Amino acid sequence: MFNTIYLNVVQERNIAMDKNANVKNRIIEVTTELIEKHNGNIKDITARMIATKADVGLGLINYHFGSKEKLITECVQRIIGKVVTEFQMTNQYETDKERLMDCATNVFNFLFEHSAISRISILGDLQNYTENCNSVLTQRGFSLSLRNDISNEDKSMFVFILTVAMQAAFLGSETIKQLLGYDFTKTEDRATYINKLVGILYKGTVQIDE
Repeated sequence: MFNTIYLNVVQERNIAMDKNANVKNRIIEVTTELIEKHNGNIKDITARMIATKADVGLGLINYHFGSKEKLITECVQRIIGKVVTEFQMTNQYETDKERLMDCATNVFNFLFEHSAISRISILGDLQNYTENCNSVLTQRGFSLSLRNDISNEDKSMFVFILTVAMQAAFLGSETIKQLLGYDFTKTEDRATYINKLVGILYKGTVQIDE
């Protein structure tokens, strides 16, 4: 008798846990769809809009995520993470430097072309910087471009500095325009900035290795 009651309690608890997981995943799925539909303009997305589309009570958003902002951040991190992990370089390059500059330029352009979600992702990483955050995943992607020129000892520092310099330039683009003269609304200025940045890092690292 006791065993039967215990098994029933466990079964009911597992059902409840599965239901909660399904609700949470449904909220994430719907929010991600809304973010993409509104081209990353999260100010246009309300908690009530999410709850209505997900067919859940408004209070479940706070219950599972704490707030609409935290939910948005989690969804954005997933969107960016998917882009980062699926990003592939298909062109052929003669040097690591050419490969890295092209890769970094594509990433830099993505930041500005998807500025709303990129800003959320970067600021979210700064608040919770882990080995699996999107900033670190980006660094790992850059490392794959450096196959021969940079030693393994220097590679991690190289791509860390590159990523941080790109993120700082993106977040402070108006100030960068005043300080360095780059207008990041222009794709050619973004490419010029990346080429200059990679060139400086390359020069410094190669001199140290020598």
